[in-house]
Amino acid sequence: MRFSQFVGILSCTTAAFISIGPIQVEAATFKVISGVTSIAHDHEDILRNIGLTLTGTNHTVAPIPSNYLVGFNIDSATNFTFSDEGGFTPIAGTIEHTGTVTFNDQITVGDFSIGFAPGRTVKDASGLVLKDTFSLNTILFDLSTPGLVTFDGQTLTIPDVKLLISPEFASILGEPNLTGLFAGTARIDAEVAAVPEPNSVLATLVAGAALLATRFYTQKIKCS
Repeated sequence: MRFSQFVGILSCTTAAFISIGPIQVEAATFKVISGVTSIAHDHEDILRNIGLTLTGTNHTVAPIPSNYLVGFNIDSATNFTFSDEGGFTPIAGTIEHTGTVTFNDQITVGDFSIGFAPGRTVKDASGLVLKDTFSLNTILFDLSTPGLVTFDGQTLTIPDVKLLISPEFASILGEPNLTGLFAGTARIDAEVAAVPEPNSVLATLVAGAALLATRFYTQKIKCS
């Protein structure tokens, strides 16, 4: 096959692909890649009322906003994805963190993981939970539906998330009646990246191949 014929076929293929796959405005998928999850001071005050006094932190970061109590860095192991449909719709995965806190100089928890846990029974819970992966390896808090989520395509802010004491944590504390108790406020400030859709990847490959073929053909004419 002559090169000019190849270019013609490729051009027709590209045109056909575009004609059968018109550009549509659809919901896009994004992945959390970095950021900070912060805990407000009300968390410390409420836990103190049930006998848990914050006595130390390790590998934590500055909270956002600065008047919050403590921040936990979002780790690169995070694979949490969401759609911008309706503004913010969680899809799957977890948000992983580094950093620990110690209570009463005895209990250290941290390296928290935020993710989905089906079948939760805590009232007003969203289905998302905060799990300690450092020592207890259990769910500490069920998370409420957040306040007004903001997303501009690059940064995601999830404010006013209520921490509700989980049945598991209440059992560890020996106080089952604490289940569902409001235990403070959390906030997530994250940097995100778009997740390429399969169709968009294919379109990019086809367009790139067509451009490359055209450049080779142009160079061939110049050298003839």
